[in-house]
Amino acid sequence: MDAALPESVILSGQRRLPKPDLDHHAAQAAQGFADLGIGANDAVALFLRNDFAFFEASFAASLLGAYPVPVNWHYTPDEAGYVLRDCNAKVLIAHADLLPQLEGVIPEGCQLFVVETPPEIIDAYGIDPAVAGVPTGLTNWQTWLAAQTPWQGTPAALRGTMIYTSGTTGRPKGVRKEPQTPQMQALAQAMATTLFDIRSDAPMRTVVTGPMYHTAPNGYAMAAVRYGGYVVLQPRFSTEGLLAEIEQHRISHIHMVPTMFVRLLKLPEEVKSKYDLSSLKFVVHAAAPCPPFVKREMIEWWGPVINEYYGSTEAGGTNFHTSAEALAKPGTVGRPIPGAMVKVFDDDGQELGPDQIGTIYGRILGTADFTYLGRQSERVEIERDGLITSGDMGYIDKDGYLFLRDRKKDMVISGGVNIYPAEIESVLLQMPGVHDCAVFGIPDEEFGESLCAYIEPDAGAALSAETVRAYAREHMAGYKVPKRVEFSTSLPREDSGKIFKRKLREPFWADAGRSI
Repeated sequence: MDAALPESVILSGQRRLPKPDLDHHAAQAAQGFADLGIGANDAVALFLRNDFAFFEASFAASLLGAYPVPVNWHYTPDEAGYVLRDCNAKVLIAHADLLPQLEGVIPEGCQLFVVETPPEIIDAYGIDPAVAGVPTGLTNWQTWLAAQTPWQGTPAALRGTMIYTSGTTGRPKGVRKEPQTPQMQALAQAMATTLFDIRSDAPMRTVVTGPMYHTAPNGYAMAAVRYGGYVVLQPRFSTEGLLAEIEQHRISHIHMVPTMFVRLLKLPEEVKSKYDLSSLKFVVHAAAPCPPFVKREMIEWWGPVINEYYGSTEAGGTNFHTSAEALAKPGTVGRPIPGAMVKVFDDDGQELGPDQIGTIYGRILGTADFTYLGRQSERVEIERDGLITSGDMGYIDKDGYLFLRDRKKDMVISGGVNIYPAEIESVLLQMPGVHDCAVFGIPDEEFGESLCAYIEPDAGAALSAETVRAYAREHMAGYKVPKRVEFSTSLPREDSGKIFKRKLREPFWADAGRSI
């Protein structure tokens, strides 16, 4: 097969779903949903890992003007139940092995469909095959789908996926985009071209590495499939597994997060050099700050194919830069893309000048607006002059490049001094023997907050709290050196590999009587 003209298909393990078959399944599901009374603005909830059913149900909902609502499958029953009730889900599609997490929380009147957990997901997560089948008495998604007549109606205006924000403070909020006009759709497609290099006239080969309940992997995967790409679903992120898939499938495009880079760079040299990665053309990352040394080492290894964008669920992707710009401006997250506006404000609402640190606000002008489902009043807290913030702090330099310092809620104020954990993490990640780390504020009677570093050492590394602090003192001012250092052989992580910092931080504040 010509690598420049890949087949339009989704692959998962040994299974394959050609795009024409996906479109047919989506039309069947749309008719089935319509017969259940699903229509414009209704919610179709997805409690699924990355699988064919995720695309089938998402595309079907879109045809009817309904919203696909991915639910983080790591959620407890309480957390999942909240989202299902909040979005008023009329339909829920779930993998069979995840059903215990939904026990007792599915809203009355919500139709449940169960998807058989496929072999590649069973293997990746060590799932007992006995719980992978559809229980007797419940509706099998595949069986139900096959019995439906394809929907013949006119597609509704595209609304996109309704993503629930992380909810690091309070309950998550559903970000619901308004229906797109043709002009808005054209802008969204242009943004996908700029940020992802996804083009309808030049299909690519890609691997979906992150869970699609997150905004970026979801938007990337949906666009890649919609525009006819050759899409491989990685059931669970694996470093050497990714390298093998790049070689096997001649992958040209990938969407990643910096944590994946860090883990890839830890591979032994004999593993790194084992695979042919010459097919790569466009690798893009986002979702968290990437330490400049990590970016540089990835460019040295994979070549000038590493790109980065910055944005949020609410505002879209506003900034972008290439490998050349990353090397010229270490640490930047790029300049605004065409149609984007980005500004930095102080706490009094005054726009700041070059190199002045404040809260970052941005927006893609002309794209679909959004509401917070049932909590629109909370939008006031994140909006200024028509622009939206995700709580990140940073500055714009004289050349218009944006630099992040940290998330405002992660910033530590110790003795009146602002300290940015991301900066400290970037330094500690360069220490020999440190596999990964998380830095955050903990209660301190004298200074209000002090710094705690949680370190995940490399296997066999001999690290101590004092050696970590000594390394930090060599590379940073004394006030940035963590007062407390803890170690863990396995830090709590999201499925993408990103550290659940909140789970590390909460026990320290549980009895403090305050949260900052």
